Amino acid sequence: MEHDAELDALGLLCPLPVLKARKRLQALASGQVLRVLADDPAAVIDMPHYCAEAGHELVSMTDAETHQVYLLRKA
Repeated sequence: MEHDAELDALGLLCPLPVLKARKRLQALASGQVLRVLADDPAAVIDMPHYCAEAGHELVSMTDAETHQVYLLRKA
């Protein structure tokens, strides 16, 4: 899927991937998509929870070989 911005959060531990995603989403317009790369084991719980709390859409969450890829659509 196409995305408007990307955040490389590889190597960052909780809560930094979510905090950095929140900051990047603030700079995007409503409806734009942020692609987040993360390898923090807690991110699989934190990203969906953050989206639900903040009202953003978790478009997809997929596993790559060594990390996860999240697509977040700004509310």
